[in-house]
Amino acid sequence: MKNKTIRGILFALISGVCWGFSGTVGQFLFTRTGMDSGWLTTVRLLSAGFILLVMTALKQPKALLAPWKDKKDAAQLVFFGIAGLMAVQFCYMQAIFYSDSGTATAVQYTGEAMLLVYTCLTARRLPKLSETLGLLLALFGIFLLATHGSLSNMVLSPAGLGWGLAAALALVVYTVAPGRLIRKYGNSPITAWGMLIGGSTLALLLRVWQLPGCYSREALLGLASIVLIGTVLGFSLYLQSTVLIGGLKAGLIAAVETVSAPLFSRVWLKTPFQALDYVGFACILLMVVFISLPELLEEQKSRCLR
Repeated sequence: MKNKTIRGILFALISGVCWGFSGTVGQFLFTRTGMDSGWLTTVRLLSAGFILLVMTALKQPKALLAPWKDKKDAAQLVFFGIAGLMAVQFCYMQAIFYSDSGTATAVQYTGEAMLLVYTCLTARRLPKLSETLGLLLALFGIFLLATHGSLSNMVLSPAGLGWGLAAALALVVYTVAPGRLIRKYGNSPITAWGMLIGGSTLALLLRVWQLPGCYSREALLGLASIVLIGTVLGFSLYLQSTVLIGGLKAGLIAAVETVSAPLFSRVWLKTPFQALDYVGFACILLMVVFISLPELLEEQKSRCLR
């Protein structure tokens, strides 16, 4: 049991680091190779979706086509692929393009606060004390990242902030939309099909075949890193960690992405951050902890009663 928990924690930590690294590679590709963010997102989704689909076919062959046998489930899967996976990946990469991977990751994670608001509205309840503190931390963190504490000074570009908040909103859809499907069919087939649907849709919307690709050695190496490390490995380890320690703990630990992304960006790409930026990053990370606290305490209480 102890080894199972340790493996689950390690998998969740590594997945968060993989995602943070992936975002920084995206920043590198945009700033150093001139790669188009739409082209990158499309190729990432299609490549990773295909790889995950093959992995699903090998491990769960019966689950591969199961979601398409029910019209309602198929429609929900298409919605998840477009409004969830495609939207969150494209908006996130756009936010990186207009800012940097650390800031974009932090702003995207405010989707956890938006998800809390959605949960409270649907459950017709007020947020608990720790949840309220989490919401306030999210607002304060965004304020620091966008203005560095000055109402008259906008240091984060409106486009960077706008795309980051759009990614946060898409994160809510990405989290809520596939719930029933994942419980019925499992994570792997839903994620794989969602990526392929999202990538195909984005390719058509952007007419990706007309966008300038980037095929230098460093561009292809960076693209392969995003697909294999940031997407296939990151998602696979995260899904395995949810099995070992549960989705709540896995999600909380994987939030190390909000630390790893700015760290990679600062050390590797020399992205300049000020002290207030780091305070903003810390606020976003603490937001995740405070919002998760009630469920963690409830889970612990349930175990004690058994």
